Amino acid sequence: MITVWARGLARHRTGRLLAALTGIALAVALVAALGSFLTASKATMTQRALRSVSVDWQVQVQPGADPGSLLSLVRRTPGTRAALPVGYARTAGFTARVQGSTQTTGPGVALGLPDGYRTLFPDTIRPLSGASTGVLLAQQTASNLHAAPGDTITLQLPGVGSRQVKVDGVVDLPQADSLFQTVGAPSQSQPTAPPDNVVLLPAPRFAALTHGSTGSTTQLHVARDTSRLPSDPAAAYTAVTGAAHNLEARSAGTALVGDNVGAALDSARQDALYAQILFLFLGVPGAVLAAALTVAVASAGGERRRQEQGLLRLRGLRPGQITRLAGLEAALIGLLGGLAGLGIAALTGRLAFGSASFGTGAGTWALWYGIAFVLGAAVATGAVLVPALRDLRTVTVAETRKESGASGARTPWWARYGLDFALLIGSWLVFRASSGNQYALVLAPEGVPSISVSYWAFLGPAMLWIGAALLLWRLTLLALAHGRPALARLARPLTAKLAGATAATLARRRRPLARSVVLLALAVSFAVSTAVFNATYQQQAEVDARLTNGADVTVTEPPGAHVPPSSANTLKVSGVRHVEPLQHRFAYVGSDLQDLYGVRPDTIAQATSLQDAYFSGGTTGQLMRRLTERPDNLLVSAETVNDFQLSPGDTVNLRIQDARTKALRTVPFHYAGIVKEFPTAPKDSFFIANATYITQATGSDAVGAFLLDTGGAHQQQIAAQLRAKLGTSATVTDLTQTRGTVGTSLTSVDLAGLTRIELAFAVLLAAGAGGLVLALGLAERRRTFAIATVLGARTGQLRGMVLTEALLLAVTGLAGGILIGWALSEMLVKVLTGVFDPPPASLAVPGAYLALTALAALIAVLAAALNGIRRARRPAIEELRDL
Repeated sequence: MITVWARGLARHRTGRLLAALTGIALAVALVAALGSFLTASKATMTQRALRSVSVDWQVQVQPGADPGSLLSLVRRTPGTRAALPVGYARTAGFTARVQGSTQTTGPGVALGLPDGYRTLFPDTIRPLSGASTGVLLAQQTASNLHAAPGDTITLQLPGVGSRQVKVDGVVDLPQADSLFQTVGAPSQSQPTAPPDNVVLLPAPRFAALTHGSTGSTTQLHVARDTSRLPSDPAAAYTAVTGAAHNLEARSAGTALVGDNVGAALDSARQDALYAQILFLFLGVPGAVLAAALTVAVASAGGERRRQEQGLLRLRGLRPGQITRLAGLEAALIGLLGGLAGLGIAALTGRLAFGSASFGTGAGTWALWYGIAFVLGAAVATGAVLVPALRDLRTVTVAETRKESGASGARTPWWARYGLDFALLIGSWLVFRASSGNQYALVLAPEGVPSISVSYWAFLGPAMLWIGAALLLWRLTLLALAHGRPALARLARPLTAKLAGATAATLARRRRPLARSVVLLALAVSFAVSTAVFNATYQQQAEVDARLTNGADVTVTEPPGAHVPPSSANTLKVSGVRHVEPLQHRFAYVGSDLQDLYGVRPDTIAQATSLQDAYFSGGTTGQLMRRLTERPDNLLVSAETVNDFQLSPGDTVNLRIQDARTKALRTVPFHYAGIVKEFPTAPKDSFFIANATYITQATGSDAVGAFLLDTGGAHQQQIAAQLRAKLGTSATVTDLTQTRGTVGTSLTSVDLAGLTRIELAFAVLLAAGAGGLVLALGLAERRRTFAIATVLGARTGQLRGMVLTEALLLAVTGLAGGILIGWALSEMLVKVLTGVFDPPPASLAVPGAYLALTALAALIAVLAAALNGIRRARRPAIEELRDL
């Protein structure tokens, strides 16, 4: 009997089985793909963090400790590959006499590097000109001294005096921030900027020159074996910091560890947690939606199953036998759908990421695929077997012969108790609490192994999603139940005299139709919210990169250099459309030292993008006009406005260095607006003023940086051309380079991959929600169409009935989905503010993708309708005989 039943299902219920299989396959594929990718992404974050570090540990030898003994202890520490001693000596200044002029710099640092240092730590030093060994000057120092390989410079060493060395080469120090960090400084203190003046010396030369110096210390630079660290950034961070603390404990106070690899993993673990949060925010709804699609598909054939079950009971089958037959259908759907879903996931991984496992290990890959398969089986059981068991207990044989969906059906329990309104109100309350100024979704205190996540913030979007769906369900039921005259008028162009009958049919079948509308709306809202969030994130990542770099290409002059604005003409190489000079000074407001930027208000926007969100108290155009109309106007950070209680028009006296006397002089400005962000400016406090006014007040028109507009093209090539032209006299950065530097692992790897998977499945879910349920619902109503034909309905009128239902489903579902998706997008972006830097002024709408999603849903609905029309053309007698 089991074999005969299975053969009958495959032969006569092919469409129903395939539809259910599709829902299971989508759910399994989405969970398997997202779970595997999330794990692989975390491993990728760990590897990226480890690769970004040049020197894993910088162990500071404490005063009075023996460097040799400590070096031996470090080398014996488990996990240490190699360790080398590096000397640090403070200098009072550098002097060079080049081409008849003498140049002098301020304090700096001399480093003593042992043999093999560059081999062990290759990313610490990048040669620019001259030799790569011997006495090496940092690029900034060479620019300050106007020195080149072959020149002789003088070092001023405290306690020793003047020492001369001959320069062998000029180098760049990409890891200067960590190389010159203050090891052991409190985590809450502000990081110190690396010194502008640095000379690198061979260890023997360093020892000879600094012998007797009072400012010499020793660090041990350590390379660790990171190949055995856990793939998860949080677990790797715990292991690395634990090893560093263990060394400090065993050194008995003679060493402090600057844990650079731990700092990199600390940042990566936060990115990993945000990726996990995005998985929950954006991925879980897709899996839930696929499961709901399966349940809806199974429910579309529920009436037929009840009739078949009643027939089997009339023929004497026992409940246990009927249960086994229902279990067989559930098993077929779960097994075949699960296997198909795993195949889709593997194909997705192969096509999108080059590996069916998404780059994870075999164990993790198998685990996620197993979890997804079990979830698919559970959904199949809940969609097919559980309703069959419920009907066996609660439905009589006589009731199985009745057609469900009568207009007198009782109002759903959730509608009677107002659950939809309660969920929406609760969502608003949670959103208000979780989007406040002091709220942090992820809290990762520096140096603390554990990260806390406020998971309750997930309640806001979840309750909005469910509450909006239930509200749409309620409104659809009310419209279909009480809007029959309006439905008849809308259906008349397609159904002619059957308009009233069509409206009555829609009202009578309002429950399944409302369920279809809600399912389509949820699928569309999932696509909208995912696509808008991804587009907004990409938009803000580009904004962040442009703010950091300043423009397509930026040429930054060294501090103290006097480069006039007219030098912009020398930078107009092929491909450069506009060059904008930007002054950079420092100014005291009270005792607070802040950056001061001088701009040309009428032309600054030609080289870089300025958004209204960067300012407060006026739009970009308005504030730039204020700087033009009144040159002594000043744009001030919000922090400074609050600290000094400024009001518009107040006089702000800044103390700025006079270029002629080198003394600080007081320059009056007038507060004209607030600036929050500005190209090349730091993220904290700074000022924006008119460059002409600053020039008049200080007697210098020196430019700090030139912003180059290349039209967004050939940035790397133009930057390379300028580097070759300018040499070491200036620093050239391009937007492509900065984009890779400021972009987190989440931006460049994980979010892009996550949304590629989700957006593809969102299109499939929208098409499935729009077409599968309608197609199965029409297939289950063949008896209705056959009876209508016998009563005299023409084919065109039946076609109009089907198209009316299809259009009602498509229009209502798409409109509801767009509204829910828009609300979800606004909430997601606000709740996940920590992901965005800077926060967006407005959402980015990917019109092409959303149009594709809507088109896919419309095509699926129309295909289902056309198939229903085709089936309605069969002779009525033939159709009734089959039924």
